Amino acid sequence: MGRATVRREPSAGLFAGLSVGHARLLVVSANESPAGQQPTATSAAVKNDSVRDSAFLKACRREPVPHTPVWFMRQAGRSLPEYRKVREGIPMLESCTRPELVTEITLQPVRRHNVDAAIYFSDIVVPLKAIGVDLDIKPGVGPVVEKPIRTRADLAQLRDLTPEDVPYITEAVGLLTRELGATPLIGFAGAPFTLASYLVEGGPSRTYENAKAIMYGDPQLWADLLDRLADITAAFLKVQIEAGASAVQLFDSWAGALAPVDYRRSVLPASEKVFKAVEGYGVPRIHFGVGTGELLTPMSEAGVDVMGVDWRVPLDEAARRVGPGKALQGNLDPTVLFASTEAVESKTREVLDSAKGLEGHIFNLGHGVMPNTPPDALTRLVEYVHTNTAR
Repeated sequence: MGRATVRREPSAGLFAGLSVGHARLLVVSANESPAGQQPTATSAAVKNDSVRDSAFLKACRREPVPHTPVWFMRQAGRSLPEYRKVREGIPMLESCTRPELVTEITLQPVRRHNVDAAIYFSDIVVPLKAIGVDLDIKPGVGPVVEKPIRTRADLAQLRDLTPEDVPYITEAVGLLTRELGATPLIGFAGAPFTLASYLVEGGPSRTYENAKAIMYGDPQLWADLLDRLADITAAFLKVQIEAGASAVQLFDSWAGALAPVDYRRSVLPASEKVFKAVEGYGVPRIHFGVGTGELLTPMSEAGVDVMGVDWRVPLDEAARRVGPGKALQGNLDPTVLFASTEAVESKTREVLDSAKGLEGHIFNLGHGVMPNTPPDALTRLVEYVHTNTAR
């Protein structure tokens, strides 16, 4: 009933003794321009006709698709036993700097689930770590910053990011685009507000009291902080695009803590700057936040091609808030995957029905895959969407 699927396996020897020099040669052959040049009309990956004609990129462009494409946020991660095996004993931030390991982890859900796109395995704080910010990802806690930014003098921690700061990104993306073939690769970064929240609070927060204190009490310092983070984020995305990423997603995970008026005044300009900086590459730009139903209108005005929607707002209502000219991505509640197969299919049908009539739709969860999600539930979900949306 569903489409024919092709399970992609990595090339023999890719993860066995591949030298750094060999990896760099692969990267050069896979890309048409080195990092650091001005944007071209399209990235190297999008110039590949098989990638350009993929269901995922067609949906991003709001073109007819053979089936609704599917991928999942956090599809490469703790829900997969093969991920836990290869990550065993390796700290998170270190794992993000090993190109062969990043490649293997990124490919795992493509092989297992037959998703329509891969998302680059990394973390939103990687660019901050790369420019020398003293931080670490603590198990069970999340990113923890040794010296939070609270004053203007603290901004000195945030220098410009260059491609030389993240050579492992260029190497890994080059390896991935070679292995993925016709499957698109999504690059990503954390949005300025979410990064600022971690930097100011010193770690995860439920109230964002320190960040909001600066936003309300010293709006110029806040604006300067977000502007600097916008430059760092844009540079990080450019490295991924120039290495071969076919699309990019900006995660503003914590923007849902803001009122619309505060988002427009204090956050939107920085996110808009990021999207503007990568506009010339011609790759789809996706925006996503959690609990951002009231922000869908201003977030979609940042310069996006695809708007991600969490599970709290039906897609047809989200389309009304976003307006015409943009595809939507989402939005099954991640916890549904712990229910029976019948319940998953029923809730998935609700999402697909809500998406009827959209200009473009990419099926995803309303947030990331939860760590204890049964992997087989994700595999079945992909097949169900493919089968039931086949044109």
